[in-house]
Amino acid sequence: MYFAGLGFDRTQSPNTVAVNRGTFDSSGNLHWGPPTFIGQTTSKSILNDKEWIAVDTHATSHFTDRIYVSWTRFIFSAQTGRYIQSPIFVAYSKNGGSSFSTPQLVGGPVIYDQGSRVLVGPDGSVYVFWEGSTKLATFNSIWMVKSTDGGKSWTSPVAVADVVDILNPANTAFRVNSFPAADITPSGTLYVAWNSEALNTASSYTTDPVCAFFISGVASVRANCHAAAVYSKSTDGGGSWTTPLLIFPALDASNRTPVGYPATNPDNTILNAPSNTGRVETFFPSVATAPNGRVYMSAYAADTLSPWQTCKTPATPTAVGRINCLELGNYIHNARLEYAVADLTTNVSQIVSTHPINSRHGFGGGFIGDYTSIAVGSDNVFHAVWTDTNNKQTVTWWFGFEFVPTTVNMQDIATAKGSF
Repeated sequence: MYFAGLGFDRTQSPNTVAVNRGTFDSSGNLHWGPPTFIGQTTSKSILNDKEWIAVDTHATSHFTDRIYVSWTRFIFSAQTGRYIQSPIFVAYSKNGGSSFSTPQLVGGPVIYDQGSRVLVGPDGSVYVFWEGSTKLATFNSIWMVKSTDGGKSWTSPVAVADVVDILNPANTAFRVNSFPAADITPSGTLYVAWNSEALNTASSYTTDPVCAFFISGVASVRANCHAAAVYSKSTDGGGSWTTPLLIFPALDASNRTPVGYPATNPDNTILNAPSNTGRVETFFPSVATAPNGRVYMSAYAADTLSPWQTCKTPATPTAVGRINCLELGNYIHNARLEYAVADLTTNVSQIVSTHPINSRHGFGGGFIGDYTSIAVGSDNVFHAVWTDTNNKQTVTWWFGFEFVPTTVNMQDIATAKGSF
C-alpha cells in the first residue's frame, strides 16, 4: 500500500511531494514506513501541489509494481511573487518507493495546469489527465499524455475536450474546480469525467462563450447556464475521444426542489421560494471501473433549495472562528446537495446520500469536493465517499484559536456502497 501527500511548512519555503509505503503484519496491522521525497525544493518561487499516485498491479504488464506520481509545480516570480506557470510533472519508482526517477515535465506547451490524475492500463500503459491551457488559448481543456515504456517517455498532449470552468454553484458556500477524474476498464477503454458550465438549453456539451464568466460576465452565466458533470471515452488508447455526454441526464434536466418555504425573518419580512429555483447542478465527478467492465461515476447534485438563516452577529474572532453566532439574521436561499452514483453500463443512477448536505453548516467556503471519490471492489460493488456536513462535533480549537467548547456542524467523510 502506498500513500502520496505533500510536505510543507506554512512559515518556510521548503516543500515536497512525499510517498510512504505501508505494510501489513501477520495480525493485519498496518505499519507505515518513512516518506520518500519527490521534487523537494527550498525555492521561494516553487510550490508542489495536487499530487496523485497510481501503482501498476497488472500481471499482464511489463512494468508490474511500478509506482507513478503526478503533480503540479507552481512557479512564481522570485522578485514579485507573480504567477508564471504551473506545469504537470511525473516521476516513477521501480523499487517499491525507496527512490523515484528525476521529475519530468509531461505537458509540452500546456503549462498553465492543475489537477492531474495518473492511472495505469492493463497492458502497462500509463495515462495522465489534467486541466490546463496553452498560452494563447481562450478556454482550458482536459488534456492527456501517455507512456508505453514505464514512464521514461511521453506522447505529446492530446486535448480530450475544451472546458468552461464552472462558477461556484448558485446559492452555495464553497469553492469549485473543473479538474478531471479518470479510470480504465479491463479491456482498455478510457473514461474521463469533469464539470463544465453548460447552457440551460444545451443539447451538446462543448464550450459556449455565453457560459464563460470572463467573456459574458457572472450575471449572464447565472441566468443562462449551469454546472454539469460530463464524461468522454476513448477506445483507442486515448488517440480520439467521444463528444462529451452528461453523467446524470435526468438530474441535469430538472429544476431544484424548493423545501421549507416560506420563512419568516427576524424583521418580520417573508422569504418565499423564488419563481425560478434554478437548474440542478452536478459537479465534482469521480470515475471507477469494475472488474466486470461496468463503469460507475459519481458527483454532487445541488437539487434542493431551502431557506438558510444567516448570522447577523458572529462570535469573535469574526474572521477566524466562524464557530457560533450571537444573533441570527434574515434568511437567504441555500442550495443543499445530494451525492449521486450512476452506472453508465445500464444507464441507472441513484442518490446514495441519506440526507441533504448543507455547505453553510459551520463552513468557511473551502474544500468540499476535493475529497470525494468512488471505487469498485473485486466483487463489483461500488464504494462512494464524499464530504458531508450533517454530523455534530464539539470544537475547542479552530485555526489556532481556543474556544469555549462549542457544538457545531463541520465536515465529515461519508460513505455508501452498492451495486446496480
